[in-house]
Amino acid sequence: MSGLISRHLARKLTSMGRTLAITQNRAASFKVQDDKDFLDKVENSKEPVIVDFFATWCGPCKALEPRLENVIAQRKGDISLAKVDIDDLGELAAKYEVSTIPALVVFQNGKVKERLIGLQDEDKLNLWIDNVLKK
Repeated sequence: MSGLISRHLARKLTSMGRTLAITQNRAASFKVQDDKDFLDKVENSKEPVIVDFFATWCGPCKALEPRLENVIAQRKGDISLAKVDIDDLGELAAKYEVSTIPALVVFQNGKVKERLIGLQDEDKLNLWIDNVLKK
């Protein structure tokens, strides 16, 4: 239905002498549901993916979330964010030796490239992700 509304709005604006660009971006952030989901969306990704290992009860994790999502959104699809709740997927956290949260782990081509542990400010996150994307 939203596609119909968008096309109608685009026609109306065009008839008024204005144009409307409609684009679809891939989701920059997603929650990993299970091991297969992790394999499909993270380990098999050709693009870099930051995995945020977190827990719902973790205060620093809650504080990091909006900062991290802001920084990822600024990259406009150059890097994705996968969220892994360690209470739901503890085996996955153990597999990648995550013992402290929040923990950010960058995967590219199925391999761990970088790690960043603990609560970070947006400036530090920006620098870290810029460095990740340069490699």
